[in-house]
Amino acid sequence: MSKCKTVTLRLRKVKNGTQYSLCLDYYPGYRDNITMKVITREALGIYIFAKPANQQERDFNARMMKKAEILRNRRYESIFNENNGFFDKAKMKGDFLAYFKGVADRKNITWQHVYKHFERFVNGKCTFE
Repeated sequence: MSKCKTVTLRLRKVKNGTQYSLCLDYYPGYRDNITMKVITREALGIYIFAKPANQQERDFNARMMKKAEILRNRRYESIFNENNGFFDKAKMKGDFLAYFKGVADRKNITWQHVYKHFERFVNGKCTFE
């Protein structure tokens, strides 16, 4: 993620009109290092009620909005760290095996065999730490 300046939490109306979908807008966007596509929007998969009918629905909306705001802050912090050369601790907790599998799939058969042996060696769990 580079050159992105703002991350905004937005509400988008779902087709049936009874709910809103929460998404993040990136301005001016960032280029995904794997697919090389410019990403300007990310759906969070969180839905809230458009017109809450009772207290439970209002409480649900408030909890989901707090969680969405936490996700927005994490994305912004990650972008800020990358743009300014700071160390990002969240990336260190990522799955190294998933990363290595992606690299091995783009390489030849030898890399895929190395991946299988390494996966067995670490019992299927390995982070970047």
